[in-house]
Amino acid sequence: MAEQTPKDTLRSVTLARTAKGSYTATNVRGGTIDIGSGQGDDFTPVELLLAAIAACSAIDVDLITGKRSEPDTFTATSSGNKIADEHGNRLIDLLIDFDISFPDDDGGRQATDVLRRSIKQSHDRLCTVGRTVETGTPITARLHGETIAG
Repeated sequence: MAEQTPKDTLRSVTLARTAKGSYTATNVRGGTIDIGSGQGDDFTPVELLLAAIAACSAIDVDLITGKRSEPDTFTATSSGNKIADEHGNRLIDLLIDFDISFPDDDGGRQATDVLRRSIKQSHDRLCTVGRTVETGTPITARLHGETIAG
């Protein structure tokens, strides 16, 4: 395996305020998504986290099973309960519930045969988002380069 340089490993998005409680996140490729505080129909940060968890695993599962067959149905629902306790606001009981089916043909049966294994592989080692949440990673907060927290 080739050694990764910091440029290869760095991932980032930039968040710009568009109005009170409203922001646009921009990735390095120029893609954007609007984020809000829950007053409108924009995704909230918690919903984006849930979407990232589901999407990360869904992509893994789709790439593995998709080598064998296109699915008839493919959804992944991510959920969690928001609580406030001595650790602050957070989600508990995180869950990804997949609903995936394949055609009743040779390719569909092959995809079905690897489906459970692909979900487990994504959960246990492939999905960067899920692995980061489950293993826990400190977050440093800075203001103009000065560390404020973390």
